[in-house]
Amino acid sequence: MAKSHPVDAHVGIRMRQRRTLLGMSQTRLGDAVGLTFQQVQKYERGANRVGSSRLFEFAKALDVPVSYFFDEMPSNVLAGRPMAARVKKGGGFGEAGTPFAVEKDPLIKRETLQLVRAYYKIKEPSVRKRIYELVKTMGAASTSVERTRK
Repeated sequence: MAKSHPVDAHVGIRMRQRRTLLGMSQTRLGDAVGLTFQQVQKYERGANRVGSSRLFEFAKALDVPVSYFFDEMPSNVLAGRPMAARVKKGGGFGEAGTPFAVEKDPLIKRETLQLVRAYYKIKEPSVRKRIYELVKTMGAASTSVERTRK
C-alpha cells in the first residue's frame, strides 16, 4: 500500500475522532459533504489528500474550525521531518513507534471517544464530577497495584 503523507494521516485521525465523538456515521458525514462513506473512509485513513475546500466542508459538517484538523500534530511532522506513516488495513495508522500507531494513543481509540460522549450526556455537573473522581481514583489505584507487582 502507498505511503500516506504524515499530515494527511493526522488530518484523517482528527476527522475520525471528531466524527466518532459526535456519534456520526461515515455515511452521515459523507452525505453532509456530498461524498460516499467509502470516500470518507479514505480521507480518515489518510489514503486521500483533503483539498482546502473539502476540508472547509468537513469542518462545517463536524462543527469545528479548520484549524482543529491540525491541532496536536506531532512535533516531527511540524518540523517537516519525513516519517513512515503507512496506513494499515485495520484503519490504524503508523508503524510501531510512530505517533500514528493507534495502539499507542488512547485518545484516538473508539472506546475513549464513546466514553467521553457518554460522560457528557450526563446533564448533572455534580454527578459528572463524582464519576470523574471515581475513575481518577480507580486509575491511580490500578497504577499503584501495577507498581507493587513489579
